[in-house]
Amino acid sequence: MAIDRTPVLKRCRSLGLEPIYLGVDKKSKRTSARANRKISEYGLQLREKQKAKFIYGVLEKPFRNYFEKAQKMNGLAGPNLMILLELRLDNVLFRLGYGRTRKEARQIVDHKHVLVNGKQVNIPSYRVKPGDVIEIKEKHKSSQRYKDILEVTGARLVPAWLEADHENLSGTVKEIPSREQIDVPVNETLIVELYSK
Repeated sequence: MAIDRTPVLKRCRSLGLEPIYLGVDKKSKRTSARANRKISEYGLQLREKQKAKFIYGVLEKPFRNYFEKAQKMNGLAGPNLMILLELRLDNVLFRLGYGRTRKEARQIVDHKHVLVNGKQVNIPSYRVKPGDVIEIKEKHKSSQRYKDILEVTGARLVPAWLEADHENLSGTVKEIPSREQIDVPVNETLIVELYSK
């Protein structure tokens, strides 16, 4: 499996992204060497695509597949793409506060700690639907790992389209999020322009 081993802060700097969107509380004191350079139109479009891929931890081929799915759905392709990415199981786990970062949430899903509607799911890209109940397996609920995670993420705001129950380490998907409810600094219209060339 392909793994991006670039240091997170370095990547955030090059993309002009705040590390907080990834669940990282560190700040970088450096500035990018290319900070004041003029970027071409293509460069801007590419940067937005790289930002979205980096935030959600999706590689090129699956990302293109998401885009093709988004185009076939009703409505605009850009917001549809963001909604599809937001409904990934690893992202929902991160949003509920059961992973400090999306990478950690992905690992938790990979390690078979997660149940969706009572069934074990170990596919991070699994798409959740409204009404789905996501919870950590009973035997893992008491582990120190989740106590440590909740200590860090307890104050994090759970989006309105999700409902979290931190006592039982579970959450419910109330509805499909609208683009306004997704607080990711990505201009998806540039991604649509890039792919429609």
